[in-house]
Amino acid sequence: MNRINVLAFAFLVLVISCCKDDPVNNPPDGDLTDIPYSPVDYVLEVPCGFPEMQIPADNPLTVDGVELGRFLFWDPILSADNTMSCGSCHFPEAGFSDNLPVSTGIDGIAGRRSSMALVNVGYFYNGFFWDGRAATLEDQALLPVEDPVELHHQWPNIVEDLKKHEFYPEMFRKAFGISNSAEITKELAAKAMAQFERTMVSSGQSEYDRHRCEEGYFMSPEAIEGFILFSNEVGNHPGCTHCHSSSNHLFTNNNYENNGIDSVGLEMEDLNNFLDFGRGEVTNDIFDNGKFRIPSLRNIMLTQPYMHDGRFETMGEVIEHYKTGGFTAANSNALQQPFPLTEDEKQKMIIFLETLSDTTFLNNPAFSDPFN
Repeated sequence: MNRINVLAFAFLVLVISCCKDDPVNNPPDGDLTDIPYSPVDYVLEVPCGFPEMQIPADNPLTVDGVELGRFLFWDPILSADNTMSCGSCHFPEAGFSDNLPVSTGIDGIAGRRSSMALVNVGYFYNGFFWDGRAATLEDQALLPVEDPVELHHQWPNIVEDLKKHEFYPEMFRKAFGISNSAEITKELAAKAMAQFERTMVSSGQSEYDRHRCEEGYFMSPEAIEGFILFSNEVGNHPGCTHCHSSSNHLFTNNNYENNGIDSVGLEMEDLNNFLDFGRGEVTNDIFDNGKFRIPSLRNIMLTQPYMHDGRFETMGEVIEHYKTGGFTAANSNALQQPFPLTEDEKQKMIIFLETLSDTTFLNNPAFSDPFN
């Protein structure tokens, strides 16, 4: 290779290298006004009988906003060492949980609580996390990033990485109409992730949904008997729907309860004996100690182990607990009563719960990792 060709080759390598570090869609001065901003509403499809979702007026769903949120949800850029994303603890095969008793963050430190499933999370209007410490999905999206046990990062550092990223400035422009990459903020990132999570709605293709919505489709007789047991009074037990409401088809009433899994004593002051105060940590009300969010039962057979600390490995163990009525405390719900089921009835209830599994939802490519 002669000298001229060597110089030409070296110049070409230099140009390619510069383009990688400074792509044409991310100008050095951060100006983004050459990129069109034409927001398109995202049409949220929900199964028959589902309520209309309450979308915040300051964060409407758009096609580009949802797509930006999907990328951020799955991007390990949100963790301090670029090894974990939100999706690391919420992946499809586990019903968008992680099948662990408690989740572990980037430093190998185990948390106190299990990862909650995300199906229909846009309908959870009474706070997020097991203790309800985040009032909105937008608030919730901010917290795991800086939690020292989870992603253990700092939002100011992430924002700087997003500003100089190869494609995120353009995505923020298309999602929110910013004029310059300097306008990227953690609040906009949280809004995008909240938009994405609000689209994670049941497909309507579970056996239960097809039974109630599709003419000529029926659950098995065993599943129907299980649903009857689940929904109606058995002995003094009022039925599971007093907490896992089926009237709105979400299978949660969005409240917080002490469900009797710990023995702490019967007096009011004994409520301070809970190892994890749960909702009480947020409200500072002793009566809320030991109360945790009532989760949805959608995809419940895929999200084991169960309870806020994953103490029960199987649904059979969960039902066995409720059969006893659990431990009584000063803040126990009056409806918490023994549930006298035979072994055959228990199995039929499990068969019913299996009809809430929604593989179409779990395999929806719109929720999948865009980096794979």
